[in-house]
Amino acid sequence: MIVLLLSLIFSANQGSAVQVTFPDEPEVKSIEIVWENKKVPAFHVQDRWTTVLGVDLDAKPGQHVTPVFFTLNDGRIEKREAVIEVEPKKYPTTELKVDDKYVELSKPDLARANREAKETEAIFSLISPEMFWNEPFSVPIPGETGTNFGHRRIFNGQPRAPHAGADLHASTGTPIHATNRGRVVLAKDLFFTGNTVILDHGLGVYSLYAHLSRIDVKRGDVVSNGQLLGLAGATGRVTGPHLHWGMRVQGARVDPFTLVEIGK
Repeated sequence: MIVLLLSLIFSANQGSAVQVTFPDEPEVKSIEIVWENKKVPAFHVQDRWTTVLGVDLDAKPGQHVTPVFFTLNDGRIEKREAVIEVEPKKYPTTELKVDDKYVELSKPDLARANREAKETEAIFSLISPEMFWNEPFSVPIPGETGTNFGHRRIFNGQPRAPHAGADLHASTGTPIHATNRGRVVLAKDLFFTGNTVILDHGLGVYSLYAHLSRIDVKRGDVVSNGQLLGLAGATGRVTGPHLHWGMRVQGARVDPFTLVEIGK
């Protein structure tokens, strides 16, 4: 292995996705980044190598030095470095009132919620080596915006985890579309998020669509960008009909609109 200390610097806010790119080099066969102890491959696109990394809501601000391994055509491996400069971001606090059963959980409900949390976290921890998408990410409800990602939430007077998605305005029955091409890895009712669909887009990028009134896909389906996934609703822990749209990147909770911005 050849160690070549050449640093590339990228910046991102807490709770955002960052596109990392490297210039094309004829002698390079593949590139792999080790980010937060996870191996993330880069893909050759036109005249560059690129991938997407996730910076979690609670990521430590400052410089994060991450190794990048360049495999050359002759089999040699060069180790370089990339620096992710994480900028702090403050999020507001939101107070919400929901049915008490979603705050003071019964033993059966608590057991179910914990089991489902482990199931979804296990999904988000996997990094598919393929990049399933080949066009920019889109908003599941065209024209909608969401501004409450990262809000520190208080349910019925009790502090809870920060909001790890964006809530999009939608009446019950509004069509919900895939943010990009991907594979359905979960499509079922969950305690907190109600009828839920999760798509694997590859490279550790996942999208989640929650509180649906109807699910129109099944686990194992491969869907295209913009394909109908189901209809908006008010299932699970909600204050009314809407779409909760979440994105995870290598397990990190990121604002889904930062992925949309990457493609612009």
